[in-house]
Amino acid sequence: MQAEAAGRFLSDVRFTHVFSSDLIRAKQTACTIMKSNKPSEEIKINYDARLRERKYGVAEGQPLSELKIMAKKSGEQCPSYTPPGGETLDQVRARAKDFFEFLCQMVVDETSAIDQAALGAAGRERVTAVDFSPFINHSNENQAECQDNNDLSLDANILLVSHGAYMRNWIKYFVEDLHFTFPPDLKKSRELSVSPNTGISHFIISLKPGEISKPSIRCVCINRHDHLADLNADTSHYVV
Repeated sequence: MQAEAAGRFLSDVRFTHVFSSDLIRAKQTACTIMKSNKPSEEIKINYDARLRERKYGVAEGQPLSELKIMAKKSGEQCPSYTPPGGETLDQVRARAKDFFEFLCQMVVDETSAIDQAALGAAGRERVTAVDFSPFINHSNENQAECQDNNDLSLDANILLVSHGAYMRNWIKYFVEDLHFTFPPDLKKSRELSVSPNTGISHFIISLKPGEISKPSIRCVCINRHDHLADLNADTSHYVV
């Protein structure tokens, strides 16, 4: 039901690319979202292992309470604790960095392959504010930011479906490695919190050829879950 609600919210957004973790719950969410999306119905979902949730080794599949007990016994705290056989946070961030740089290079290569004066990326028309209007028309946060998007056009509009803790590490990569800063009116508790199920974040990335390692990053919204309001979904246990 939550994935269906996210699909309804994103139903009018035109995506140029769709990527998902290849784990089953992410694949199901991506498929459910795209079933509701008419503007992008011909877009193929690409499944990529680099978008997988962090590997927890011997703690895989255990409740968070068990992981905290293991961490305490080792004299450490979650989430920095790495169970035997699990991935470190640095390894997860390396995956996030690799995939982000792949996306940036992909878009730059596509846009440079054609005459941008006539067309957008890889023969597509450019994506305009109309194509991601739900973020503008239904936003009750960062209104000034959304107003700035009205005249914006993009070479690519990419949907990523992954996992909450993984995306938290990706955003930490933005902040700590790429020196991204959040809008000043965003609550500090939300910046690096784990997203609720089907939480939606929207970032606008600006790139220059030859400067992929120095992107300009703008946050429109982070961890939105107002599309779940009619479901009476319990999100009180998330820090948002």
